[in-house]
Amino acid sequence: MAKWPNVPHCYGWLALDARGGWRMRDETAQRAGAPGDRLTNPALVGFINRNYLHDERGNWYFQNGPQRVYVNLEATPFIARTDPQQGLVLQTGQALGEVERVFLTEGGALLFQRGDTVAQLDDRDVAQVLGALELDGQPASDEAVMAWVDNGKGALALPWGGKRIGVERIGADEAPQRFGFAKAPQPGPHS
Repeated sequence: MAKWPNVPHCYGWLALDARGGWRMRDETAQRAGAPGDRLTNPALVGFINRNYLHDERGNWYFQNGPQRVYVNLEATPFIARTDPQQGLVLQTGQALGEVERVFLTEGGALLFQRGDTVAQLDDRDVAQVLGALELDGQPASDEAVMAWVDNGKGALALPWGGKRIGVERIGADEAPQRFGFAKAPQPGPHS
């Protein structure tokens, strides 16, 4: 890497959508505020997944040789899908492992946390997981969950991985600050 010490970092060119898809955002997509083209090449997606990191400011990027390609996040730094064997699998292909905390936003998005890893559940799996919720120890109807989101009355829990995990309310716009990530990284003073 010392061979190319002045390679500029990239901002705005790569995004992670709320379904765990990597998207290349050319200048036209950036100007239009469009999501960009979904990357489908398995070798490229695998390379990004293996080199996906974050800096001390909560900016997520993938390391491409000496260059950092910063990632715009539609939701959270990781997106999870349900898996019958592993519970939750991240867009990187790794299992999330034992879930420590569960959050529900006002819009019905579910966030799972394990250690420093926070992942929003892919919306294609939300109905399945919401259907497992319990309110005050009883199966929770959709109406009961919506009322809980509005007023927080009662104990909402998710039976998951052999235990019951209390569900916490969180505003979707609160997540970046609470979990320490930037949705749209910007160059810093030394970038």
